[in-house]
Parts: sequence; structure tokens; C-alpha cells
Amino acid sequence: MADQDEEDLRMALRMSMQNSPPEPKRSKPRDAGAPVASPEDLRRMKRELMAAAAEKRLLETRVDSPSPSQSPSPSPSPSKATVDRSPGKSTDFVRKEVDFGLKEGSSGKELSSEEANELFSMVFGSGVSNDILAQWSNQGIRFSPDPETSMGLVQHEGGPCGVLATIQAFVLKHLLFFPNEIGKVTSNVPQNLGSGELSKSQYVALDNFSSLTEDAKARALVKSMGEILFMCGDNKRAVIATLNVVGLDTEGFAKSEIIAKALEGLTIESASDLQKILRIDTYTSQTTALQKLHTALPVFQSRMGALLFLISALLSRGLDSIQADRDDPNLPLVTAPFGHASQEIVNLLLCGQAVPNVFDGRMDFGGGMFLKGISMSVEVGFLTLLESLNFCKVGQHLKCPKWPIWVVGSESHYTVLFALDTSVQDENELEERESQIRRAFDAQDQSGGGGFISVEGFHQVLREVGIRLPSEKLDHLCSTGFIVWSEFWHVILDLDKSLGGLKDSSGLMGKKVFDLCHFNGIAKSDINGSHATSGGETLVQRPRLTKLRVSVPPRWTPQEFMADVVVTSGPGGKESSGKDTEVTKPEPSQHAPLVDCIRTRWSRAVCNWVGDPPSIV
Repeated sequence: MADQDEEDLRMALRMSMQNSPPEPKRSKPRDAGAPVASPEDLRRMKRELMAAAAEKRLLETRVDSPSPSQSPSPSPSPSKATVDRSPGKSTDFVRKEVDFGLKEGSSGKELSSEEANELFSMVFGSGVSNDILAQWSNQGIRFSPDPETSMGLVQHEGGPCGVLATIQAFVLKHLLFFPNEIGKVTSNVPQNLGSGELSKSQYVALDNFSSLTEDAKARALVKSMGEILFMCGDNKRAVIATLNVVGLDTEGFAKSEIIAKALEGLTIESASDLQKILRIDTYTSQTTALQKLHTALPVFQSRMGALLFLISALLSRGLDSIQADRDDPNLPLVTAPFGHASQEIVNLLLCGQAVPNVFDGRMDFGGGMFLKGISMSVEVGFLTLLESLNFCKVGQHLKCPKWPIWVVGSESHYTVLFALDTSVQDENELEERESQIRRAFDAQDQSGGGGFISVEGFHQVLREVGIRLPSEKLDHLCSTGFIVWSEFWHVILDLDKSLGGLKDSSGLMGKKVFDLCHFNGIAKSDINGSHATSGGETLVQRPRLTKLRVSVPPRWTPQEFMADVVVTSGPGGKESSGKDTEVTKPEPSQHAPLVDCIRTRWSRAVCNWVGDPPSIV
């Protein structure tokens, strides 16, 4: 009996240590090569066992003879795991209680039932299908094992792509433009999340993604997640949602095993399921938050990772603030019937506010009615195919971010477009003038991005940007009572520069040539990465990275560009200067839906690539 008590005490001692889960009883000796405990370790263990035995006897005494005058004895310390061994409980249930802690040995706060219900309803609504819930609870945040796309996050399920693509955009920012800072970061001394000092106009990143180390990618991921969460928390706090699993402080492969075992058979079907597994920690220190994210990285790499990060962002913003950001807070953030991330989720991760629109500022309709858009400049931007279809208008905040990286939205998927050279964002003479005129026009546009303004607003635009139209052209534009941007733009292009227009007899004012890269995290068949076999080529299923050469013509239409003036690009894809430059014909223009997205940013762009066309679905 004494031996059994000692063995039980040893088990209780192991379970009380948060750094490792309880070990199973061993039926055979340890391996001969295992390290032998030192005499000092044995003496320390003996003292701990004696203390644990004394605590057990004290607790038994309190339970067996309670005093009526005494208040109830306090609960066992949270650092001690307690297992109910009563006959009515199955060993399965006991295992789940140990794995998920349930207020036993896990740090952090457990959501209340009310908070869990509000969170679940806000994200999924009341009639969510099990298929959508499965999509969102089976997507980890993991890098591609393929060397050519090793900088990219792999997507397996259709729903969480908006979360993954936005994290991907920030990861690329850190990998491409802050490699030195990533190299300096250690798990013990994280750096702050500021963008640092960098001469953007002269910076060209390396494109040898296969040379990236796992350590550098992990650091970039941690910094990206921390940056997004603090942005959602107004740079005052970050809330990190992890799993309620004992043993997350364990180092190495054991941690992944603990998480995988805890998630066996777990399904998320209700708010109570979320409440059981979540642990919430709030941080006001960036350093401490980054350390927590580094420690919890295997949790975010697990199949619950994308959902946990979305919950972290929502709680960092605050559920009340999320609902205040939205135009219609009654709709779920995950859209039916396919479970896609809404624009509100993407905007939350891009700018820290869950606004539903992509235009700049807000649009007032009078009577206290207005729609909310993007109110600030952003680190990484957003382009969408829907703008090319005239369903919306992306504002300058998202279209011209601080870094040349854009989340790209299609009707059903999110991908990432980026440049290695920050100078692609620099405006030439034509673009500067075009941006100036467009900003003045949009300031008078009350149509929700429809591209037309009143006659009164039009006269204000002409005064503001210094355009002097001949009377016959002015009368023609104003004849319908409103002015459409496309008609106004064609008049400007044919108006001499001396009158405020953009007509350029040299044809060289708007020339630009540069490279872009496009990443789609969904594994697809790729003929560019096919392997030769005895029976022919075998297509490889992997995320797809496509390099595009983009030429913005100096004339006003791609047809005119192809007809007479083409720019010879210099080293690094930058155009040659001087009017006497010899010009050559480009490759024939290629088209894919991504090109339509690119043209919402560079309106006359001509794109070329090698191999498969880039896919945004």
C-alpha cells in the first residue's frame, strides 16, 4: 500500500508541473542510455514528495472533519491538476479534462458563457453548417514545404483564406523588407513592432525564397501576428487566444504531440465547445506578447490556428468595438453559404477596424446615415476583381499602401500580390498628375464610388486642379447634368499640358516597367513544377508563385503602346531614361483575371508571365 501511495504521489507531482504532461506508468525500465539523476536531484525530489504527501494528508483531514464554524476550504491551487477518479467518470472523460485543463494548470482567462455565445454568434451566426465550422477548425498557419514557395502559408480549406492571405502579406513585409530585423530577433528578446527606418525608394528585396531558414520564417510570422493584434488593439493591447491545454510550456516536439492528442476527435459545433477549449491572455507589452506568440506558435500551426488567430484579433479589438465598426452588425462575419471571410474580417486584419467597405473615409447620406470605409493609411494594401467589374471602388489608402504588397480579392478567394522593389509605388509625372485630379474628383463623388459628380462639384474640381477647358468641351461634359469620370479623363488626356491636361507629344511621360509576384496558397497542379518520370511529366500539387513583368505604356491605351512606343527596361526592371532611348517591341500581352485587378492600380498595365497563368481562385 505504501508503494501505491508513493506512486500516486509521484503521478500527482508530475501532473502539477505545467511544463510537461503526466507520464504513463512504465512497465519496463528506461532505456540504458537515459540520463541518471544526480544525488542532488534525488534529494530535491524526495523533499517535493514529502511536501506533496503532507499537503494530501492536510486536505484529507479538512474533508473528513469539517468545522461548522469554518468557511469552506479554498479550492486547490490552479497550478495543481486534479483528476476525478470517481466510478461514474469514464477514463475518456478524465483524459479530456487533463488535456484541456478546465481551470487546471493553464494560464489565462476562460471566456464566460455570455462572451462565448456573443463571439460564436458574431463569427458564425445562428444557422451555420457543420461544413463551414469544419473548414474553420481545420486550417493551421503553416509554411509551404516546397522550396520555391517556402515563404508562403499553405491553405487546405476554402473558408479562412482571408485570414491567411492577410497574415501572408505582413509576413512578406518582414521577410522582404526587414530581413536584418528578423535576423536579430531571438525568442528571449523580441524586437518592437515598428516599421523601422528604411529608404523605401531604393530598396530591392532578394527573391531567393528557398534560402529562407525555418527560424527566420517563424520570427517573421510571430512579428506579423503581433503587429496585427496590436493594431487591432489600437496599439495598446493584444489579446492572444490559445488552447486550454496543459503542457504548452513544454519545448520541442513534445508540445506538438500534446496539442495533437488534445485535438483528437474535437469538433467545434457550438459556443460551449469554444468556451471549453479557449484560454485568453491580454498583453500591453509588445515584448511579452511576442514571447507568448513564440511559445504558442505550435498551437497556431495546429488545425485550429486560423480560427484562434481570428478570435485573437476580434478580442484585441473588443467585441463591442467590432459591432460599432460594422454597417450591419446582425450579419455573421463568416459569410454563407460557403464560409468565406467577409470584407470586415480582411479590413480588421489590414487596418485594425472591422469596417465593411474599401473606399477612403466614410460616406454620408444625411439624416445621420453613413457608410464606413478605411480611415487611415495602411502597411499592406488590398485590390479586388470586383472593382474591375464596377461593383466597388477601392480607395487610395488600400490601393497605395506603405509597402508594395496587396491582398487580392476575387469572388471566392484571397491571394497576395507583391513587388520586390519598393520603387513600383513611386509616381512618375503622369501618375502624380492623375492622382491629383482623381483625388479632387473623388472628393466631390457622392455616388459611393460610381464615378460621377454634379456640375457644381465639377467646377470645383477644375478650379482646384487648375484645368482650363475650352468652352465647347466644358458645355459638352455638363450637358447631361452630371459628369462621368471616364468621359472627363479622355478629355484630359487630349488636353494640352499648358491648359492643365496630360497631352504629351513625346509619348514618354508615363512609361514604367517593373516586376510583380503573385502567391496563391491553395495547392494546385503546377506544370512549372512538374517532375519528369519514365511515363512522362507528373504534375505537382503545391501553392503557386508566379512572376509577372508589368509594362505601363506611355501612351493612353495598350493598343497605342503596342503600335509605336515600347520602353527598353534597364537592370532590375527599371526603365531607361532619355527621349533618344531605342525602343523595342514587347512580348504579346497576356490576360488573366489578376491582370484586371492589377489594372485597378495601374490602369494601362500590360502583363506577361511564363507558364501557367496566375490564378486568383
